[in-house]
Amino acid sequence: MLYLWVKAFHIISIVCWFAGLFYLPRLFVYHAQSEDSVSKERFSLMERKLYRGIMGPAMVATLIFGGWLIYLAPGFLSQGWMHAKLTLVFLLIGYHHMCGAQVKRFARGENTRSHMFYRWFNEVPVLFLLAIVILVVVKPF
Repeated sequence: MLYLWVKAFHIISIVCWFAGLFYLPRLFVYHAQSEDSVSKERFSLMERKLYRGIMGPAMVATLIFGGWLIYLAPGFLSQGWMHAKLTLVFLLIGYHHMCGAQVKRFARGENTRSHMFYRWFNEVPVLFLLAIVILVVVKPF
């Protein structure tokens, strides 16, 4: 029964983390398009609050609950799909931190990229989500 509770909270954490991973780059698109200082300050505030207040805690909770699940069912670590999933999670953490670095660049007024870059950057977490869900549900290897 404990395993199912931990799994439920792991899934809830993932949903919250991905909500931020989907929304933050969209804010970058709008921020890159903004031209007046009031809009730029507003987007910087929104980005910082989203990154620190939602995405960071959700990522930490996802990792804690995921680690707890592995502790409760260590047999999954011997399966190839889990190795692939953990590799993708590791890369997703890198993407998360890239977003954090960009939040800081925008706050300092140092963004050099166009809104089109961020439109493509916004699609990266979709690819991670597709691959991770398929690995977990299908367990292809």
